[in-house]
Amino acid sequence: MPFKNFPKNLLFVIIWVSFFLLFPYGVVHGETTKDIIWQKIETRHTIIRYQTQNDLKEFNKHVDYYPGEWGIKRLFSSSDSDDLMNKLKKKVDALYERVREILDMRKRMKKVTIHIYHNKKQLHAAYFDIYKKKCRYRAWYIYEYNTIYVNSDDINEGILAHEMAHSIIDHYLTVRPPSATAEILARYVDRHLFQ
Repeated sequence: MPFKNFPKNLLFVIIWVSFFLLFPYGVVHGETTKDIIWQKIETRHTIIRYQTQNDLKEFNKHVDYYPGEWGIKRLFSSSDSDDLMNKLKKKVDALYERVREILDMRKRMKKVTIHIYHNKKQLHAAYFDIYKKKCRYRAWYIYEYNTIYVNSDDINEGILAHEMAHSIIDHYLTVRPPSATAEILARYVDRHLFQ
């Protein structure tokens, strides 16, 4: 046997390290993004890509933005899937329009895609698939794909508006601003969303 004289502790360490090198973060736990079957909803300003109806329900529950829709109708509305999709479309478009209003950037732009993942683990696996490194973000935006990446468990109207701001800023200006400048503007949106 070739490993007979090998120290047991060292052999254990080699096997342990090999396991983590062969199976990167996220994939070890069965979370891979390559086999995702996406469904989509198109709104006036966005394309929302999601995996399950439950992801949409969670996303809808966490993104609490209803300008002009407070009242009895909303309080007693039904919760079937068509109603959910219509509410979600109105909510996301209203949020997008509010971000454009805050930034005073109102020209017609290509629709931004929003990828909704099940949870943080799946979102981080997607980040690893793209960047080949560990994720430390709750959500992010990629200019080249004009896509926002979020998860249905950890999202709110502020996070979504912030990422929408990045898309709007990057596609409104003729020359993209430095990332630090874009971040300052996106944070400005955060602070003024409900003013």
